Amino acid sequence: MPTEPSDRETTTVPDTDPRFEVPLRGISVDPETRCAHWDDPVDVVALRFGCCETYYPCDACHAGAADHEAVPWRRERFDEPAVLCGACGKRLTARTYLDSDDTCPACGAAFNPGCRKHRDRYFEVEGSDGGDDKDGL
Repeated sequence: MPTEPSDRETTTVPDTDPRFEVPLRGISVDPETRCAHWDDPVDVVALRFGCCETYYPCDACHAGAADHEAVPWRRERFDEPAVLCGACGKRLTARTYLDSDDTCPACGAAFNPGCRKHRDRYFEVEGSDGGDDKDGL
C-alpha cells in the first residue's frame, strides 16, 4: 500500500515520531509503520528493541536512526509489549506476536510472514526455522 511521500517521516535519536503513542523512530516511516526498507502492505509492525526500549520498523531503521548497536528483546521479557501493529496501534507481547499466524489478533491485519526468517534480529530465540514451525518458543 504505497503512501504519499508527505505521509512519511524520518526520526533519529534523540527524537521520536510524534504520530505514535509509543517511542518510535525510523527512516521514511508511514502512518502504519512501513519504512524505507520494508514497504509492502504486510509490513505493518514495529518492534521494540531491548537496548533502548524504542520501537523501529526494522533493524535497518535501528542502524540508521539509533546511536548504538541493536540488542534483541530478551526471552525473559516475552510477556511484555514488544510489537506494535501499525494498522490498529495495538501493542502485542513478543510471545503473542511470535505465536501468531502472521496476523494481528486485534484487527486481523496481515503481517509479513517473511519476517520469521530473521526474527533472531529482534528477539532472543534459539534460532530461525525459515517459518516452518514455532522454534519451541
